[in-house]
Amino acid sequence: MRKVYFDHSATTPVDPAVVEEMLKYLTEHYGNPSSIHAFGREARKAVEKARQQVATAIGASSVGEICFTGSGTEADNMAIRGVAYANRQKGNHIITSAAEHSAVLNCCKQLEREGFAVTVLPLDEYGRVTAQQVADAITDKTILITIMHANNEIGTIMPIREISEVARANKIIFHTDAVQSVGKIPVNVDELGVDLLTLSGHKIYGPKGVGAMYIRKGTFWQPILYGGGQERRRRPGTENVAAIVGLGKAIELAVQNMHAEAERLSKYRDRIIKEVLEKIPNTILTGHPEQRLPGHVSFCFRFIEGESMLLMLDMKGIAISSGSACTSGSLEPSHVLTAIGLSKEVAHGSLRLTMGKINTEEDVEYFLEVLPPIIERLRAMSPLSEGCNPCACSTCTVHDEDHHHHGEFDEDEY
Repeated sequence: MRKVYFDHSATTPVDPAVVEEMLKYLTEHYGNPSSIHAFGREARKAVEKARQQVATAIGASSVGEICFTGSGTEADNMAIRGVAYANRQKGNHIITSAAEHSAVLNCCKQLEREGFAVTVLPLDEYGRVTAQQVADAITDKTILITIMHANNEIGTIMPIREISEVARANKIIFHTDAVQSVGKIPVNVDELGVDLLTLSGHKIYGPKGVGAMYIRKGTFWQPILYGGGQERRRRPGTENVAAIVGLGKAIELAVQNMHAEAERLSKYRDRIIKEVLEKIPNTILTGHPEQRLPGHVSFCFRFIEGESMLLMLDMKGIAISSGSACTSGSLEPSHVLTAIGLSKEVAHGSLRLTMGKINTEEDVEYFLEVLPPIIERLRAMSPLSEGCNPCACSTCTVHDEDHHHHGEFDEDEY
């Protein structure tokens, strides 16, 4: 049976060239980079090379602006909590969006419990917030704006440059979670105008268990962990040298190949979107039709549970996701899908397909061949599909009030 991996937003296979770079730092150059002997110096040299690779990839002005972490989640927490507590004398208000990953949203919720005030901006039907929404939410107590660059579930790209202009005009620190965008679309900290940015290794063909936080020189921030003096006293703990080396190599390769890959994967993405919407009624494309990540496709199929689709596709050898990998197993529908106005019932029928460099045209053909009969079979078994009357709407094939609720925001979710 053909095996197809369509879950690159959850994680990617480690590139063989990355593995080759990492191996010698597990076996040959195993020193602690804090040690001053030759073994330690060799490891330190490798960490600093990786720091330069990351800095170059995102356009940082110096290697001192890169801090390695254990994951993207850790980097998000360090950025947000570090700014919040360092600037508490100036104010206690934070602005974020309903599209954020749980690493940001749950961090903000915890800060609320600690006395901070958080505004969660609602999304439009495509999962975006505008610079004007951000401007309208600013108060004289606002100390941080944190808005993701691209969404993991629906692939929508946010207008980060416009939002950063608002932040700068109001002298407010701006952080973006770029875990899903780095290596897929251009990410340059100066062009985006961000003060802090987070990224992760395993989304770009690097290893799991490593991430990085960019912090612009001069940004008022404080560490949230205490221990030794590693990472310029920003993140204590012995550096994971092999993983850091892997991240450095992975981001270098990702940026080198980005434009060609984006062009190739965009063609696959657009073909799948077109054919699925044409061939399968009662299907909603979730996320922005144009401002979305190159290899990212996401739908909601009415009258079906996403997990049922996932399991049947898995039986056909296709690995795919139903929403965010980080919340799979939860009975609650995606907070992003409900925030773009879909009902819980419709949101439960979500499917996320994220392609990467191992995918081919044949994978796309196979998926388009396998999916329609699975949907047909599941709908035939579903009591929810009785009495379905397709909508006359020109933009999607939803038949009832769910479509016309797009753009509303369920505050109860937050």
